[in-house]
Amino acid sequence: MKIQLQNLTKKFPNRNKKVHGDVIAVDHFTFEIPDGKLIGLLGPSGCGKSTTLNLICGLEKPTEGKIFFGEKDVTNLPPEHRGVGMVFQNYALYPHLTVKQNILFPLENLKGEQKLTRAEMLERASNAAGLVQIGDLMDRKPSELSGGQQQRVAIARALVKMPHVLLLDEPLSNLDARLRLQTREEIRKIQRATQITTVFVTHDQEEAMSISDGIVVMKEGVIQQIGKPQEVYDDPVNLFVAKFLGTPPINIFHGKVHDRRLYIGESPVLPVSGVTDREVWVGIRPEGFLLQEDGPLSCSLNGVEVMGRDISIVSTHPDCENVALRSIAGSESHVDTSSDTVRFSLKPGKVFLFDKDSGERIREGCYEK
Repeated sequence: MKIQLQNLTKKFPNRNKKVHGDVIAVDHFTFEIPDGKLIGLLGPSGCGKSTTLNLICGLEKPTEGKIFFGEKDVTNLPPEHRGVGMVFQNYALYPHLTVKQNILFPLENLKGEQKLTRAEMLERASNAAGLVQIGDLMDRKPSELSGGQQQRVAIARALVKMPHVLLLDEPLSNLDARLRLQTREEIRKIQRATQITTVFVTHDQEEAMSISDGIVVMKEGVIQQIGKPQEVYDDPVNLFVAKFLGTPPINIFHGKVHDRRLYIGESPVLPVSGVTDREVWVGIRPEGFLLQEDGPLSCSLNGVEVMGRDISIVSTHPDCENVALRSIAGSESHVDTSSDTVRFSLKPGKVFLFDKDSGERIREGCYEK
């Protein structure tokens, strides 16, 4: 089921009497979610991603704009008639019901032409439980399950209705790190098996990038960038997107372009062409640093963290906005930890320039070879 959001806007009354005007949670959101794809809505807390999800499922009504499922306008359609399955952050399971009863609950409330026989309901519940691998837990209560098992029950309950659209609102935030990894892989596997159009809301960029066909990065209700996860990481449109995506985060420096060279501090670190002389923000991904004894960028060495496959070189630089500058190198790399300094050259493809005032990406130039 294709979802089209056209100029979607949601305003709430401002409860702060000192500030006039409404609070705009979602601001002219226009986007098409392709049929059968998993799209991640990504952004910091308060950016409007959960409100967008609530608008899609009908829990909130838009102030402006329209919502289409396929060619059908569902903007004013009640939630129960939209064919949507929703999974919440806190699972929302009924504690007094068994797993089977929790999964059956949405089917028992169907009426009219949608009403099913008991045998049909049990078959659907069994199929949904099998899909999320909890078939042997059907007689347990939620209190007897782990967090990951409870989350699977919530997903099965959403799938049992055979929805056109599946909406997941930060479904993994209550799980520990290992279980989050396992459960997000299972969600992706389930989505691929069912081919249900899925919208996944999270503030965890690693989570969104690992399982999504595409991501929508939001800030203060406004879309910042849309694209495939790796494309957005490799080609951020502005400083906000560059800083939001990446673990470890991108390193941000005060810099300037002068006479066809990029400077960080007093050091010319890269030749550039086509960029007018100006002050800029310089973003360098952690993997964009190359250890080099006579490299142009000199940093104060704090230490080296061994991460198995890689090492993380922790340093500082007076023109770096980050508290600690982190660069990633292969585990075979050698760093003289007795030295006070470490020097780098830079990979041009991992260095981004942003306008000092607007934060927008500077694209008119290119790095010279």
